Amino acid sequence: VQLQASGGGLVQAGGSLRLSCTTSRRTSSNNAVGWFRQAPGKEREFVATIAWNGGSTYYGDSVKGRFTISRDNAKSTVYLQMNSLKPEDTAVYYCAVGRGSYGSSSGSGYQYWGQGTLVTVSS
Repeated sequence: VQLQASGGGLVQAGGSLRLSCTTSRRTSSNNAVGWFRQAPGKEREFVATIAWNGGSTYYGDSVKGRFTISRDNAKSTVYLQMNSLKPEDTAVYYCAVGRGSYGSSSGSGYQYWGQGTLVTVSS
């Protein structure tokens, strides 16, 4: 399974971006998908995850209320809508396909990872 994350870019603080994660085949429609991020010099951080059918979502504390994860299984795509962006949201964002139908906040709960897309938030 190949994943392609896209939609990153440069945005001013307070702005919005929508990231997309497209998988190469529909296997992921039975699996949870998560987003993680890694800023320079920092450890990877859990951002959000969504269950196989979109019925359950879970967010990291730092993004709750600002980010929304959703999915369209017909398009094999998961989205991350990011609003009210802050400079501390600057990072490479990665999507990953879970080992099961429901997501985890731990990276070990995911089996396939995309290459990442860079989000830069200027102050």
